[in-house]
Amino acid sequence: MDKVYIVRCGESALKGKNKPHFERMLVQRIKKNISELGDIAVERADGLIMVRAGRDIPQSEVVKRVGRVFGVDSMSPALEIPIDGMDAEEVMQVLGAVAVDVMNDIIDRRDIKTFKVEAKRSDKSFELQSPQIARSIGAIVLKSCKVLSVDVHKPDCRLYVSVRRGFAYIYEEKFPGFGGLPLGSNGRGMVLLSGGIDSPVAAFLMSHRGMNIDAVHFHSYPYTSERAFEKVKRLAGILSDYCGKIKLFSVNLLPIQEQIILNCPEEEMTIHMRRFMMKIAEKLAEMNDAMMLITGESLGQVASQTAESLVVTDAAVSMPVMRPLIAMDKVRIMEIAEEIGTFETSILPYEDSCSVFLPKRPVTKPKLERILESESRLKVEKLLREAVDSAKITLISPRSDK
Repeated sequence: MDKVYIVRCGESALKGKNKPHFERMLVQRIKKNISELGDIAVERADGLIMVRAGRDIPQSEVVKRVGRVFGVDSMSPALEIPIDGMDAEEVMQVLGAVAVDVMNDIIDRRDIKTFKVEAKRSDKSFELQSPQIARSIGAIVLKSCKVLSVDVHKPDCRLYVSVRRGFAYIYEEKFPGFGGLPLGSNGRGMVLLSGGIDSPVAAFLMSHRGMNIDAVHFHSYPYTSERAFEKVKRLAGILSDYCGKIKLFSVNLLPIQEQIILNCPEEEMTIHMRRFMMKIAEKLAEMNDAMMLITGESLGQVASQTAESLVVTDAAVSMPVMRPLIAMDKVRIMEIAEEIGTFETSILPYEDSCSVFLPKRPVTKPKLERILESESRLKVEKLLREAVDSAKITLISPRSDK
């Protein structure tokens, strides 16, 4: 009797004829995330994925690493019982004995008084149906574990039994995963990664939909410090645990900001700066096979994120701009940041380029014609070329790889 981890594929299981493709990608991602733990096998099994790990490998580590793989809906550490060649009565006896052992272990660890057995029969050739399996196992447990009673509505403990071809599985826990789609199943995007709360969450959500992520960070050295960039690298490191390796571009925006100050109205400073950020990000994206830009903007949150400002910003590029936070309020964004572990780093009090040279009264309803007129006073292509050519690259690997 071996211990395995049953991994449920969630959304990937609904992909029809493309289901095997998504499952193979998911297997590859799981293997990559847990390979360094030791001798672990990962295999597809009729809509599920089975992870087999040695008993010396901590369960908590397997659950944590597999749970971070996008596409994993949930997983359960389970006991695998061979049943090939047994008739239904023999199977029930064997499963009943194992179920009693499992329940006695649970009783020793937890204060439980009630239980329920939930059964699933994937092997339709097996003589007993799911309700019959559940009643049979439940009766054996009830007879052997005198302190327990059955509660089918709100039990203290649920015991799951799964009968498949050649094997049966018994387990108690279901650990949730993040769901979504396997990383790499939806191309590559370039996120504009600030040191704030929002953009790391935006990157996470797009990766959750299967997109590989690269990032560009804008600084205004020496007005922004090295510590501010270290903060961004730390955020990228946290994201890479979910998103895989990230190519982080660092671009000094100060020369462009100085030219905007000299040549454009003060109240337009923020919108011009955002347009340059988008243009630079687009060029870096094109050079690195990314198909869209990703930002952490939320409608109406600040002056540069009004509907009018977003329209003018988008007009600076031809590449699609994804804004997964666009309709979220700040409270929900902060909740996600806490859930994925970026919040504490994001609130460290280091300045970024967006907070440098802020106008006293930024324009909130910019007109594209007027912005283009001001922009015509700048040597846009020269400034863009110099910014892109000066970009520095840092490769960020998952922290578990180090």
